[in-house]
Amino acid sequence: MSEARVAPILCDLDGVVWLSHEPIAGSVEAIAALRAAGHRVLFVTNNSYAKVASQEKTLASLGIPAVGDVLTSSGAAATLLKPGQRVLVAGGPGVVEAVEQVDAIIAGRTDDGSSPDAQLKSDAKIDAVIVGFHKTFNFESMRRASAAVRAGAILIGTNDDATYPTSTGVIPGGGSILAAIATASGAAPIVAGKPFAPMGELVRRTLGMTDLSSCWMVGDRYSTDGAFAKTIGAKFALVASGIVDRASAEALHKEHTFETVVDDLRGLAKHLGVAV
Repeated sequence: MSEARVAPILCDLDGVVWLSHEPIAGSVEAIAALRAAGHRVLFVTNNSYAKVASQEKTLASLGIPAVGDVLTSSGAAATLLKPGQRVLVAGGPGVVEAVEQVDAIIAGRTDDGSSPDAQLKSDAKIDAVIVGFHKTFNFESMRRASAAVRAGAILIGTNDDATYPTSTGVIPGGGSILAAIATASGAAPIVAGKPFAPMGELVRRTLGMTDLSSCWMVGDRYSTDGAFAKTIGAKFALVASGIVDRASAEALHKEHTFETVVDDLRGLAKHLGVAV
C-alpha cells in the first residue's frame, strides 16, 4: 500500500464533518471509507469548552466512532504544562479536564465565586493561567487572571478565535477573552490551538510521529486550518462544505500554495483513491 493510502487524516469538525452538529452529506460514509482503507482519522478542533468524551459522544451519535481520536485546543494547551504546576483556569470544563490529565493542579477558577480571602489563598504562586471560551467571564475574572500573570504566571490561550459561530449568529470567542486578559496583564500569550505549534505537538504525540509531511489536514478555513497544515508541514485540502463556497475556495487555491480543493470529505476520499 502506498504512503498516500495510509496517510493520517486530520479533520476539522464544523464545516467538514458537521454543521451545528448536523452531519454534512457524505461525511460519515467518507470517514468510514478512509478508515477502512487504512487511514487514521483524527478530529482536530479549537473547541476548548467541551470535554473530550462529549465530543466523542456527539460523533458517535452520527455514526462515527471517535474514542481516542478527538484532539482539542485544551489538550494542546496542556502540552505546555508540567506535572505539579499550579494553574488558574479562565475557561470551561474541557480546560479543567486537560489540566488534570497531565497531573497539573487546578489552583482555582476565575469564575468560582469564592470570597476575596479565599481567592488570595488559591491564587498564590500560580504557574500558569489558561484561557478558553466560557460564558461567565467578567471583570473579576479579568482581574484575577491578569494579577496572576503580572505576578509571574505564564499566559496560555487555548485558541485566539475572536468569534464563535452558533445557530443564532456569531458570538465572542475565547480569543476575545484572551485579548482582554492579555491587555490587562501586558503579557503576550502563548496560543495552543490551530494554527499554532502546541496543537502540532499534540498531533505528533497522538500519532507517534515526528514527521507529519504525509498527513492531510482537512478544513474549511484557510486562515486557521491551512495555516496549521503549514505549521506542521502537512498537506492541506480546503473543503467547500463550510464557510467558503467552491468559487471562493478556488480563489484561495490560486492565491496560496496548498494541495487541493474538494467539495467535501467525499471529494478528499476520491482524491486519495478511496471509493465511498
